Amino acid sequence: MLDAQFWPFLIAITLLSMSPGVDTLLVIRNTTRGGVRDGVVTSLSICCGLFVHATISALGISLILLQSAWAFNALKLAGAAYLIWLGIKGLMSAWRGRGLPVDAMQSERQAVPLWRPLREGLLSNVLNPKTIVFYMAFLPQFIALTDPALLKSLWLAGVHFVIANLWQIAIVFMVGSAGRWFGSRRFARTLNGATGTVLILFGIRLALERQPG
Repeated sequence: MLDAQFWPFLIAITLLSMSPGVDTLLVIRNTTRGGVRDGVVTSLSICCGLFVHATISALGISLILLQSAWAFNALKLAGAAYLIWLGIKGLMSAWRGRGLPVDAMQSERQAVPLWRPLREGLLSNVLNPKTIVFYMAFLPQFIALTDPALLKSLWLAGVHFVIANLWQIAIVFMVGSAGRWFGSRRFARTLNGATGTVLILFGIRLALERQPG
């Protein structure tokens, strides 16, 4: 599984995991609401949803591969366009320079049952159609025609699971001690700009990649 495509994937998924989004906001909210435990549980449950999306994505890719190489190429070109669109959105967010609303989410600490952040994190990810669309667009460029699609997708999702949890759990501890810095415009602009650039470059690379058949 550690082929030539792994290291570009690792770099891209690390930057993407650090990009501010719905998952980040949910982790921050639940940490300010219920403390470190709730933040960590929220992060773990969010990332468990990645395996659901990876499985759905792999099954879709496998069905397309059974049809024809032309259909697979069409999927990759559609994925390239989607990645470039996401990248442009990231650059636009960096241009606007909006920080994460950390201060607005500060609230009095309250005890909540463990199942609540677990449910919120899992459903937030699994029911988010943007995640499955992203996986369908992003994963194919790291899966060769000869690779077992399901196994390779789950492996890549596992890497994403580790990276995303490392970042989000770090956020849990940063919220209390450096919340104002984390919510700064400079921080958000830097992450959005880096992520947008990476997505556009990957989209262009995918579109220009020589298609088999």
